[in-house]
Amino acid sequence: MSTIKNHVQLIGNVGQEPTITNLESGKKVARFSLATNEYYKDSKDEKQTDTNWHTIVAWGKTAEIVEKFVEKGKEVGIAGKLKTRTYTTDDGNQRYVTEVVADEILLLGSKGDK
Repeated sequence: MSTIKNHVQLIGNVGQEPTITNLESGKKVARFSLATNEYYKDSKDEKQTDTNWHTIVAWGKTAEIVEKFVEKGKEVGIAGKLKTRTYTTDDGNQRYVTEVVADEILLLGSKGDK
């Protein structure tokens, strides 16, 4: 039962080119945004789209896969967990950020897709 605690699965499209950072420790981290869409019909029976944006963070081998194969517009599947962190802005305000830390990434779409 512990495997379903704090578990996130998303399928969506990459919203921007991933940012890759090589840390002094030798670790690699990748960050990118992912758009997920939900479709529904409104009261006038017209199709509507609700888009949600997620910040994805990948470390180590997963970050290397992101660096090699993930680009803006690509459809990907993500499995990971939610992580919330805090930081203080220059003017002293505390901010909270919730990100998806990706443990696995699945490259979707056809081989010919760019």
